[in-house]
Amino acid sequence: MNRPADRYPTRGDLVLVLNCGSSSIKFALFDAGQDPLPRQPAWNGKVHGIGGPSPTYGETGIEPAPVALDPERPYLSALQRIREGVVARLGGRRLAAIAHRVVHGGSRYFAPTRVDAAVLADLEGYIPLAPLHQPFALEAIAILLRERPDIPQAACFDTGFHHTLPDVEKLLPLPWDCWQRGLRRYGFHGLSYEYMATALPERHGDLARGRVVVAHLGSGASLCAMQGLRSVATTMGFSALDGLMMGTRTGALDPGALLYLMEIEKLSLEQVGQMLYHRSGLLGVSGISSEPRVVVRHEGDPGETGERARLALELYVRRIVREIGALAAVLGGLDLLVFTAGVGEHNAFVRERVCRDLAFLGLALDQGANAVDAPIISSDASRVRVGVEPTNEEWVAARDALRALG
Repeated sequence: MNRPADRYPTRGDLVLVLNCGSSSIKFALFDAGQDPLPRQPAWNGKVHGIGGPSPTYGETGIEPAPVALDPERPYLSALQRIREGVVARLGGRRLAAIAHRVVHGGSRYFAPTRVDAAVLADLEGYIPLAPLHQPFALEAIAILLRERPDIPQAACFDTGFHHTLPDVEKLLPLPWDCWQRGLRRYGFHGLSYEYMATALPERHGDLARGRVVVAHLGSGASLCAMQGLRSVATTMGFSALDGLMMGTRTGALDPGALLYLMEIEKLSLEQVGQMLYHRSGLLGVSGISSEPRVVVRHEGDPGETGERARLALELYVRRIVREIGALAAVLGGLDLLVFTAGVGEHNAFVRERVCRDLAFLGLALDQGANAVDAPIISSDASRVRVGVEPTNEEWVAARDALRALG
């Protein structure tokens, strides 16, 4: 990162992808010297626990280890640690671009965009819509604009893939002037769904161009209905709180409950925000964990602990099943259901319970294939193919940055 970058990315250069959250930065370095761009990064890893008492740094194939970060400027310190790793791997080549996963592009930004001071100022206006991610991605961009203005940066938006949603899916049932001010359903996890639009035809052929629902189940979770490899409906809306029940977030919630909490129980706006984003979902209902694989271990516990664990997972699955059913109705049927992201890719019991409750659509699992997270987990008797497809948001960001800046 010490050589000048006075031109846009060209073949032979490297592109760095940063995926910044409130307490972590995932990073990946891709070799743009190969055509097509390799799906797997040349190097990747994660700084975790930024701002906390015990941050760690881990690279591919290396166990995460404690890392010393400046407590006064932990994010800057974490970026510096990543920068050192990048420098060690340049091998005489040039870092030509940095791509950032930016959660919200609002009603203005859809395609990957080179970020300058003016664009950064625009994107800061969307922080209230994605407070868990937006401010931290923008902090990293601001630091790098200041420290390395010679390296072009591209913002790749999680909302961008859903630009194809019809207006009836974007519209909120609020007064019309709210729509005119930009209050609408945007959709999220777009980089993941964009990868699915590339990977699914490779694995499933023309079936992937039909009536498809992709379930992105991680700490955040959403569903996307795709037809012709384009987003036609999704469960997340104006913010990343909407839709499915998540690890610590509520998902869709009766707004009357919020009015009650604020008017009758006198919770402040900040307290309600903390509850909705950090103390609800699986963690809030179970009282155990935000991770399904942890909660499931307590279903057999006696008393309230076991009951809450069972109810939490039942509600978690119910919300997924209900929304898949709704999206299947929008699509007019279902040809392919695909699970992705951390929970979707690795928790066979979640997939089994969801598909069990969708048997009315003709879903039938191959239990052996499901147990080993196989690419196709439906049985030959299933009228709907069911798959498991690892997502690759970092590759999408790198590819899109090269296209946008090249």
